[in-house]
Amino acid sequence: MGRYEPLHAFLAGQQGDRIPITFGEIEQLLGVRLPASKRYPAWWSNNPSNNPMTKVWLAAGFVTEQVDTAAGRLVFRRAAPATDGVAEATRPFHPRPGVLARLQASLGGTVCFAPGFDPTAPTGEAWDAER
Repeated sequence: MGRYEPLHAFLAGQQGDRIPITFGEIEQLLGVRLPASKRYPAWWSNNPSNNPMTKVWLAAGFVTEQVDTAAGRLVFRRAAPATDGVAEATRPFHPRPGVLARLQASLGGTVCFAPGFDPTAPTGEAWDAER
């Protein structure tokens, strides 16, 4: 856990199920600044392969919610206990049956392309792997 161990210790020592906290308070706990990617909601996702800090809060038994990157705050919520051996935060998301079909139907016709435009054609844009 390394540099993020203080966050693990803090969360593991909490009695409550919801821990509101600011990015600044997390930085104070860690003694270092969070990376610039903290401003992206995806950085705070509960995907265990997301970043090293994600593994820390998951290991402490918490998931993130109510992430407000503009205000620099979020809530750590104690994860539901695993009843099937799979932790809540690592379960794949499966929408209820029919949700995807209803969403596709409601969005149908909302995107229009100019005649002759092929949205699957390469853009000619080169992605530099070293960026």
